[in-house]
Amino acid sequence: MSQPPGPPNPYGGPPQQPYGQPQPPGIPQQPAYGQPAGYGYPPQQPYGGYGTPAGMPGALPYGMPPLASWGARLGALLLDLLMFNLIPTGIFQAGYLPHNVKVQDAVNDCADRGISRSNCHDLPAATGTQVTLMVIGAILGFAVFLFLVYREGKTGQTPGKKIVGIRILREHDGSALGFWRAFGRRLAHILDGIPCFLGYLWPLWDAKNQTWADKMTSSVVIKDQF
Repeated sequence: MSQPPGPPNPYGGPPQQPYGQPQPPGIPQQPAYGQPAGYGYPPQQPYGGYGTPAGMPGALPYGMPPLASWGARLGALLLDLLMFNLIPTGIFQAGYLPHNVKVQDAVNDCADRGISRSNCHDLPAATGTQVTLMVIGAILGFAVFLFLVYREGKTGQTPGKKIVGIRILREHDGSALGFWRAFGRRLAHILDGIPCFLGYLWPLWDAKNQTWADKMTSSVVIKDQF
């Protein structure tokens, strides 16, 4: 059974075929999003360029896979937290929480005596075990951060994203982010969380399903399996 024709080509010539469908005989195959264009095709352009119908702001470039849903992104984040952040956070809290309880007890005792916290000199110091646990937890947490940044920069996928089937790439050409752009994107997520996590919720109504960090680093999250 023959495939139905694709949408009209706004630049003339034969109609475009949907992503993943073979071109009609005699027409070179359109390269997939993120792959170098072959002979006879111009390089892929940013949103609003070649292959994007006029009058459709936020339309996807021709050949780009579908964008990942907000739910898939949340699921990947939770998986990464459970697999990689749970142990470092638990170790750090095992040292921090007992010390913090003692400090709060001392502050409350000073308050009962009418002494402000700044003038309270009876605050206990952390024990050697507590300090060791906090340092180990912090080092492991930083190592996890660098590992996830490396995976996102090189492959576009953390283990959680790979399980869910999504990938983060550069918006304009579908190439890998690279370490430093992925590093900056992770830091920019701080801004996503400051105003009541509004930046994290932004993909729910954004045309490109982007957080503020995605927009600042020109990245998109796509479905890797569809």
